[in-house]
Amino acid sequence: MAADAGYQGVQHQHPLCRTPHKASKKRKLDHTQEAENLRLARFRIAIEHVIRRLKIFRVLKETYRHRRKRFSLRVNLIAAICNHTAKCA
Repeated sequence: MAADAGYQGVQHQHPLCRTPHKASKKRKLDHTQEAENLRLARFRIAIEHVIRRLKIFRVLKETYRHRRKRFSLRVNLIAAICNHTAKCA
């Protein structure tokens, strides 16, 4: 699981979670930490683009107020539409 800097400390509960390294005024990041942050950012940007494409649909952007039974069906349909448009573009 890849997370952004807002999830610092989650790796204590989930050891496989990857968060970027943070620098402080006294301690700068070394080259290996900067390279690891860059790899993580490049991986996460693809995920963020998919989330953006899904949130174009209002049903996923706002509070869901319909039947819970149909939520997974609607999410799957929206994901299929997003996948289809991504392949056609």
